[in-house]
Amino acid sequence: MKNYLLYYLLITLSIIVNSCSEGFKEEYSKFSLVLKEVTAITTPTTDTTPDYTFNSTESGAITYGGSCSSSTTSAISGNNTITLNTLSVDTYVDCTITVSITVTTNKSETNLSDSLTITPFTVSSSDDSSSDDSSSSGPRVFVAVGDAGIIMRSTDNGSSFDNVTSPTGQHLLGVVFGNNTFVAVGYNGNIVRSTDNGATWDNATSPTTSWEILGVEFGNNTFVAVAENGKILRSTDNGASFSTVTAVPITTDIWGVGFGNNTFVAVGQSGKIVRSTDNGSNWDNATSPTGEALWGVTFGNNTFVAVGNNGNIMRSTDNGSSFDNVTSGTSQHMYEVTYGNNTFVAVGHGGNIRTSSDGSSWTHRTKPQNYNLQGATFGNNTFVALGYNGSVVRSTDNGTNWVTGTSQTSERVRAVTFKE
Repeated sequence: MKNYLLYYLLITLSIIVNSCSEGFKEEYSKFSLVLKEVTAITTPTTDTTPDYTFNSTESGAITYGGSCSSSTTSAISGNNTITLNTLSVDTYVDCTITVSITVTTNKSETNLSDSLTITPFTVSSSDDSSSDDSSSSGPRVFVAVGDAGIIMRSTDNGSSFDNVTSPTGQHLLGVVFGNNTFVAVGYNGNIVRSTDNGATWDNATSPTTSWEILGVEFGNNTFVAVAENGKILRSTDNGASFSTVTAVPITTDIWGVGFGNNTFVAVGQSGKIVRSTDNGSNWDNATSPTGEALWGVTFGNNTFVAVGNNGNIMRSTDNGSSFDNVTSGTSQHMYEVTYGNNTFVAVGHGGNIRTSSDGSSWTHRTKPQNYNLQGATFGNNTFVALGYNGSVVRSTDNGTNWVTGTSQTSERVRAVTFKE
């Protein structure tokens, strides 16, 4: 009888303890702290103290992380509008807000918190509201990338290039500038970026460690990168992280990508051409007149121009839907094409240089050296091309005459871009 009574007491005690425990859990479960963005900061903005609105499901203390801060230190349950402290002209990708609360129930205490990353934005000067132009935030520079992770920059209009510290030793095959950010891509999924005019570089988040990423372009606040085996990646957070696009209709290597008239066009192995009119989310095949490998593509004067092996040059005047062959006047491989000052410039094997005003008729230009040229760009009324053994050539008369520049590398330079 005593044993039964003991068992009864133990069971009763267990029920009481579990009931109290469940009571504590029920009290805590009433609190759910979640933050959500309501109104992002307009980008670019000339407001150096912009407002930002977010929603919190609970009231609590605010702390800030990254490059942003505010005098507002407490949040209410519901929508909160904060004013950021004075910002300099720059791009901001690491700003965070954290709300924390302490919940006390029946002499027990727990801490809850949630964090929110502010959508990246750019602060520009009052005379610079373009998303692609950021001359007010630093000097005009050319940036070139190449084998062994080489990164170089020029601040003297392409006359000379100096090495900067690279975060990778992998070959870098493409580089582009957009929204105050340089992004470069290469072997083994490497993606690196710079937000200080190409002076310092950090690794970006890549969805792969094995693919060769072969080219990159910027348009409509989106970075689009192309890779081997028909892979395409895109970034909408200013190049900080990339994700893989699934809607790609080809499986061959994609070597180059260009942007114009709200359209991305990518070219590659076996003459394949694909295009996207929704910022790189979905892609369709375009009509190609060749089976030769295509290496580069650009846009200018309402025309896409692509170049490739054995002197292949083709053009599209229907926004990249279909391309037609044109006479290039050469059988040399052409590796890159760029556009500026109403002029297309194509460069390639053996230092070959061709120019055109319409993408249809091309003129041979005297080359200052015989090294293969693989990257070309236009900026500040200057065409600049680079290639094997760190070779540099430049033209300040719309590609008619070319002179050599200098670099500090003997590595093969694969690509070059310009920041206004």
